[in-house]
Amino acid sequence: MRVLLFAIGTRGDVQPFVVLGRALQGRGHEVHIAAPPGYDSMIEAAGAVYHKLPVDFQTMIEKPEIKAAITSWRGRLRAFRASADMMNEQLSAIWQIGLDVAPDLIANHFKTALAPNLARKLGAVSLPIMLQPGFMPTRAYPQFFFSSYPLGGFGNLLSHRLILALMRFGTGIMIRRWQKHSAIDIGEPMDPMSAYSPGGAVHRVHAYSAAICPRPDEWPDSEVQTGYFFAEPEPFDPPEALAAFLNAGPKPIYIGFGSMPGLNHERTNLAVLEALERTGQRAIVATGWGGIANMAASDKVHSLEAVPHTWLFPRVASVVHHGGSGTTHEGLRWGRPSVVCPVFADQPFFGRRVTELGVGPAPIPHNKFSGARLASALECALDNGVGARAEELGQEIRKEQGISRAVDLIEACVKG
Repeated sequence: MRVLLFAIGTRGDVQPFVVLGRALQGRGHEVHIAAPPGYDSMIEAAGAVYHKLPVDFQTMIEKPEIKAAITSWRGRLRAFRASADMMNEQLSAIWQIGLDVAPDLIANHFKTALAPNLARKLGAVSLPIMLQPGFMPTRAYPQFFFSSYPLGGFGNLLSHRLILALMRFGTGIMIRRWQKHSAIDIGEPMDPMSAYSPGGAVHRVHAYSAAICPRPDEWPDSEVQTGYFFAEPEPFDPPEALAAFLNAGPKPIYIGFGSMPGLNHERTNLAVLEALERTGQRAIVATGWGGIANMAASDKVHSLEAVPHTWLFPRVASVVHHGGSGTTHEGLRWGRPSVVCPVFADQPFFGRRVTELGVGPAPIPHNKFSGARLASALECALDNGVGARAEELGQEIRKEQGISRAVDLIEACVKG
């Protein structure tokens, strides 16, 4: 079977699809992964064929107009209008890669707007994969853009329907604009998260933990919740300075904000240092290209650009992060209490779930991030009772077999 995976976004979007690709390749399938620049070595190490997409999200997310899009609806509208040429190029690349690969199955998330149309053109199966809740209406919880509001069952349902309608509307504009620009006729644009199968039976995959967000009872059987696509821990030889810091005292805190652009480096750094001083904790600080700048090394702080979470998280006491699906799952997988400092999208939702599950304090929105707030949150996270609940949740998550369930479903979709 030839499988084409579209992994569009930042590392948190790409890595789960690479993990899935590795598992499919291990079952003897031919795997192609289309992803932004910079992920070729990761994809090729997984045994898959890499196809480069033109949009570099790491560069794009640092542009002022994209930063504005993260923090306001007006900014999102302006960014949508300004990105026409970029999205035309991206859609053309997606379409051409699909034609060149001619897969039996396409797996993608919502950022690959053409996937179901492409599958229909090729007579292939289209299998949407959701890495976070929010793409299937339910009364059980609100759509993540409304996660801060107590809406009740009916309000929750309406919030999902509203956001999905807006997504379909915006995607339809984008695809029709591309069709006019490229002179490619794909027929009526399909819902970007719809499934397609020439055989009729269709499924959609919800690749997040049922221990964190249980599957709503009202969903049809075609909505399959597998669990998250975790990478297996791999051997890692830590730099000497990192190993020495870990061995120099009790387990430190991990602090890192993933792919979030730097909102205010100075304020974030000062808040982190103040919180460590107030609590007497040590921290490993990952700068990456998020909201933290380099910090001077001390007996309290070890600063680095990046380190494999699968190796580091079992060695820390708590995880302070932005609340992205990948980091939330990885921290809780190892039974580590979380302090979530959300910026946008699904991050407030996961911050709320951490609190509701009793495995971390109330989230600290990034615009309210301060040393005093972080210190108070750390004291809560490091409470023995919170740690015990986090470990219990981690045991549940570690029992889930998200990857193997997804691979089984993919094989059944094509054979069926």
